[in-house]
Amino acid sequence: MVIYTQSGQVLLIRRADAGTWQSVTGSKDHPEEPWASTAAREVQEETGIDALHPACELQDWQLENTYDIYPAWRWRYAPDISRNTERVFGLRVPEMTPINLSPAEHTEWQWLPWQAAADHCFSPSNAEAILMLPRFAPILGR
Repeated sequence: MVIYTQSGQVLLIRRADAGTWQSVTGSKDHPEEPWASTAAREVQEETGIDALHPACELQDWQLENTYDIYPAWRWRYAPDISRNTERVFGLRVPEMTPINLSPAEHTEWQWLPWQAAADHCFSPSNAEAILMLPRFAPILGR
């Protein structure tokens, strides 16, 4: 989930367990859960932002990345799972949107210009998603 403002600021959050910076991530609660429901729920759980609020715009970018799960994170998955598929969403929020982190998951947050946010991410697919922001938020390209 790339959370951004009209001015091109992107929200990054620091993982409590690894100290790395990332966008909001998460998993479906069950296989039938719609992608958009998962995205909105994870944003609410991790940042306190209501992605379905009328002032926000939740966007399914219709992109998926499949990658090998880092060995250090495999314990989070069933023993026979070694690859993960992520769905990429964007969420435009108003400037100065308050952030309320889940302290068990994240320790800090920051807004950065989108190019700097991409450079700051640990995950290559996360950085790539942020770099696609001008494609999905054309106002940034003006």
